[in-house]
Amino acid sequence: MTFRNVFIAVFIGTALIVAAMLINKARPIIETSQPSPEYVRASGKCAECHSRETSAIVHQFSMSAHARADITCYDCHSPESGQEEYAHNGFTLAKELTALNCARCHSTEYEQFKKSRHAAPAWAAVQGESDFTLEQIEFAEKYHPGTVRRTANKLAIVEGAGVLALGCESCHAIGKPNSDGSIGNCTQCHARHSTSIALARQPATCGQCHMGPDHSQIEIYNESKHGVLYESQKSFLNLNASPKTLTTRDMSVPTCATCHMSGLEGMNVTHDVTERLSWWLFAAISEKRPNYTMGQDAMKNICLKCHATTQVEKFYEEAEVVVHSTNAKVQEALDLIAELRQEGLLTPEPFDEPIEFMAFDLWHYYGRTAKHGAFMGGADFVQWHGNYELLLHIVEMKQIAKELRAK
Repeated sequence: MTFRNVFIAVFIGTALIVAAMLINKARPIIETSQPSPEYVRASGKCAECHSRETSAIVHQFSMSAHARADITCYDCHSPESGQEEYAHNGFTLAKELTALNCARCHSTEYEQFKKSRHAAPAWAAVQGESDFTLEQIEFAEKYHPGTVRRTANKLAIVEGAGVLALGCESCHAIGKPNSDGSIGNCTQCHARHSTSIALARQPATCGQCHMGPDHSQIEIYNESKHGVLYESQKSFLNLNASPKTLTTRDMSVPTCATCHMSGLEGMNVTHDVTERLSWWLFAAISEKRPNYTMGQDAMKNICLKCHATTQVEKFYEEAEVVVHSTNAKVQEALDLIAELRQEGLLTPEPFDEPIEFMAFDLWHYYGRTAKHGAFMGGADFVQWHGNYELLLHIVEMKQIAKELRAK
């Protein structure tokens, strides 16, 4: 290469650098004050440190759909309006990520979620309405009347603050209001860095909270034919399939998400897990939801992917018989408690006398179990874990009432 060519190359290179600097200087400060996604991507800036500290999250993220879509750490961790910020190795990051950060790309899913019982009603079931704004309360009450405008849970208060934080709130925080005005956190189901559809489709993911005597859906599912088939055939299922194009070839066996959320062969995709429900099964005395007909029709359409119309109709008829008979048993117990209070044989305070715990167990444990078992194909939960316990508790409560009155 001649001296002349070297000179020209150096000159052109210098000119390009100067031009780049001038262009960069003209950029708005909002663009230049933060590392760009391109810089994060090219330099591996986050992984540079986090591969040494919290290395598992780097690995989890590298396998995620977000990584495959060329989304960087900064795309998610950059602050939204109203979020508290902090400086971190040259970045300004959100101190706490909420559903608002996810809604940046997944706005439809977030709007659907806000209408569900997983949102504000979930947190209010423990802490009452005190943590919500008036607007948040009014929004939730439109879809779930009486579930947010309420006082804090009296049993949770009696059990104590430590139990409340590590027990009740661990699950019910799915609907906790955030300081940025949003509700909830998507990572309860999708995990923080895996951000996985397959994880959200696993029955065990729902079973983290929907388990135990008061809402034993995972135990019922595992006992049901659906659960048994899932265990034997899950290796053949496409758990990563897009919810919008999901077919029975992908999911020939249903999980919780298949029935309650997924767009199976033309069904609409929804993050409102109450959209396909027809009864308030969790209530002491269950009533039909306002969208009873629409909800039931939507769920029946899912059932029809595998079952004949006659079978689906018979299933619903028999399940509703269990709801009505369970309601009658629970009402008898609640009436007995009301009578004893009226007669002055019980104090006005809740949860300070044994018979009050028995009445609570009767509807909150065994009544719910029987009704959920009926709608989820859990025969043992309809009977031994449900109606047997209902009958036993009523007999025991009547005996205690008789002794109280005799005294």
